[in-house]
Amino acid sequence: MIINTHSHIYDEAFDADREEVFKRALEAGVEMLLLPNCDEKTIKPMMEFYEKHHDNVRVMMGLHPEEVKEDYKKTLKKIETLVEDFSTPLRCGRNDMMVGIGEIGLDFYWDDTYKKEQIEVLSEQLHWAQELGLPVSIHTRNAFHEMFKVLDHEQDGRLAGVMHCFNGTYDEAKTALSYGFHLGLGGVITYKNCGVKEFLAEIPMDRIVLETDDPYLPPVPYRGQRNEPAYIVKTAEKVAEIYGVTKEVIIEQSTKNAKNIFKI
Repeated sequence: MIINTHSHIYDEAFDADREEVFKRALEAGVEMLLLPNCDEKTIKPMMEFYEKHHDNVRVMMGLHPEEVKEDYKKTLKKIETLVEDFSTPLRCGRNDMMVGIGEIGLDFYWDDTYKKEQIEVLSEQLHWAQELGLPVSIHTRNAFHEMFKVLDHEQDGRLAGVMHCFNGTYDEAKTALSYGFHLGLGGVITYKNCGVKEFLAEIPMDRIVLETDDPYLPPVPYRGQRNEPAYIVKTAEKVAEIYGVTKEVIIEQSTKNAKNIFKI
């Protein structure tokens, strides 16, 4: 069994062949997809896919940092209401549907116009996770310094989760681990210029999970194409090569880690 801890299979990039993509994932051994929300517009397609494939899908609810705009308070309030509903079995009808808060974080790569607002939104969503005892899926790009400042203030022993698509330095990896987080490894680990390859073997295997972030960041040999959940196997192969173990060892350990983090 492979748990893909970060998939956007509900994205419009899959509108033409979503069911075929899902079938290929199952055939590749991916038996569980964790779907993080991005903004108000992605809630409906994400939940529609969940309802159709609820035995193989779990969801997260959150506001992506790149979606923090002028009207962020309105969007955040709507998502908060859904978090409350989804975390109450009597309301949602299932007690295993929502497994985390995400995708949340900080991203100053293209624009830092809403830097203050992103930090505010991140802190608020971390509070949701603390109150509900849920893990978080954290997106960090060009913002590790600011992210760690937030975690310095907010980590009270209740925060846990995944540093999604981790592509930082060794020191940043150690800091993330010190806060109790796991590192999410996706297609980037197969790229020639990925620095994480240089130190990954020093990271304990019980602190990593596999993901795809599809339709983005496909692994080699699919770089330049649309990513999809089944391609997680290529990431597993590369991670296994780095650790000097078999692909099966990495898959087994990653799945065990994901089950522990997300209480699956």
